Amino acid sequence: MKIGIPKEILQNESRVAMTPAWARTLTELGHEVLVETGAGIGSSFHDADYIQNGAQILSTAEEIFTTADLITKVKQPLESEIKMLREGQIIFTYLHLAADPGLVSGLEATGAHCIAYETIEDHLGRLPLLLPMSEIAGRMSVQLGARFLERGESSLGGHPGRGILLSGASGVPQATVTILGAGIVGNAALKIAVGMGAYVHIFDKNIHALGKIDEIFGSRVTTIYSTSASIEEAVLKSDLVIGAALISGKKAPMLVTEDMVRKMRYGSVIVDVAVDQGGCIETSEVTRHDEPIKIKHDVLHYGVANMPGAVPNTSTHALCNSTMPYLIRLAEKGMQALEEDPGFKKGLNISRGKLLIELS
Repeated sequence: MKIGIPKEILQNESRVAMTPAWARTLTELGHEVLVETGAGIGSSFHDADYIQNGAQILSTAEEIFTTADLITKVKQPLESEIKMLREGQIIFTYLHLAADPGLVSGLEATGAHCIAYETIEDHLGRLPLLLPMSEIAGRMSVQLGARFLERGESSLGGHPGRGILLSGASGVPQATVTILGAGIVGNAALKIAVGMGAYVHIFDKNIHALGKIDEIFGSRVTTIYSTSASIEEAVLKSDLVIGAALISGKKAPMLVTEDMVRKMRYGSVIVDVAVDQGGCIETSEVTRHDEPIKIKHDVLHYGVANMPGAVPNTSTHALCNSTMPYLIRLAEKGMQALEEDPGFKKGLNISRGKLLIELS
């Protein structure tokens, strides 16, 4: 099969869908790997690295889309890319359709088979291709939150961060961090927040998940069953709130209202990791790496939808380790690979003009 890797054109997206090492694996299996020139440079992979590992370098995205049977990407296709998709072609990438009705209609019109990383399930019902990026985003959420809690007048345009060190200091209390969701993102954020010495609340409706956290962290973390009242109480006392709630393939649940945000401490920070699924904080909106912060009600909102794109080398390696076994099966068997694996088939969001998943 001819497998195409175009350069990501989403603003501030530096990841690439395939490393040179995985290109070698696919060419050794007899497939053609077609890489757009410069596609890997943001992740520190050069055209020469791909050539040395058996890939072919093509000059334009149009050549990639025209030639390849299967297109693999990192982020959802933008309008110019959608126009190049054709009926029966396979595209394998993150889609996050619930947050973008226009993307749904655009992809339906192509007649392509659109397989989303984020809705593929393994035999235990987990989301194996969402896990690596969710883990990285969760870890980054605390790192970023700590950064924006700094006052930051000189480097960040005078944002009104509270001027708080997450760990506190001798004789000075540490910051309070509230994490909404005890899944992959929430647990990754929790490890970093505890490691940095913060006082942490974590919320979920899954008692089993909260129980596991209690077993591991004991009194260092406060686990709380999610209700609107309990969330509001914690949010109003928090310096950093991390939105980590996710429903597979659907819009994120709204957990923090604008009224709650209005009552938060001046200069506190919200990092909504669920923003690419609509967000779980009412005042969140999508931002970019070069302008990551919006200020609403004197609260800093970080809403970058492709957080792992800030660490593209690490992210690309982690993503490929999860996606490539599935891509190899697609390359070997085409769409039949999905028929042989019900969890893989759950990744098929749109096929030949039909939406196959529920978005709300």
